[in-house]
Amino acid sequence: MISKKQLENRILNACENVMAAEAELTEIDSKFGDADHGLTMHKIADAVKASVQGSDGSIKEMLDDAAMAVMGLNGGSAVPLWNTWLDGMQEGAPEAEEIDTKGLQAMFAAAFEALDDMSGAKVGDKTMMDAVIPASKAIAEYAGDSEEELFAVAAEAALAGAENSKNFVSKFGRAKSYGTKTIGTPDAGAVSMSKFFEGLAKA
Repeated sequence: MISKKQLENRILNACENVMAAEAELTEIDSKFGDADHGLTMHKIADAVKASVQGSDGSIKEMLDDAAMAVMGLNGGSAVPLWNTWLDGMQEGAPEAEEIDTKGLQAMFAAAFEALDDMSGAKVGDKTMMDAVIPASKAIAEYAGDSEEELFAVAAEAALAGAENSKNFVSKFGRAKSYGTKTIGTPDAGAVSMSKFFEGLAKA
């Protein structure tokens, strides 16, 4: 069982991790995209950080505040996708100030379902889903009762998924027009998502 404050700290670490990767994300996105993913993700992470910091109320209310903060941003395709993921997360979160592994699994399952419905992308399409899908699967299949372990296996799966996206041809967005040239470069959205999960794994 972890407290809302402990979850808040993990989310803050996740946001800091994403913001610290801005230059890396921009560099990746500059190859086949608009070179704005780093800036967009910095905005998203900053908005989430500001909304959860010292948030009043339950875990559900904290995550609802985060989703609403992202919804109000101007940006590329990442904004509605992250809003949808966070909104799904709050849908599955408890009206409480504590959460156990089963609760976290339900929360991330709801987040994945919402994002999957919106995105439609699968592993191999070279999108953020290359990190989200394996991380969500790892969370769903986790059989232990340690929140720390749960976040660790999710981060490991997200990182492996982001790395694996190097092997695929882009099938969405501007990068799609570059075809096989995109092989060898990871997807910026998958990398930013893996950075978020990496931060969540830090208590």
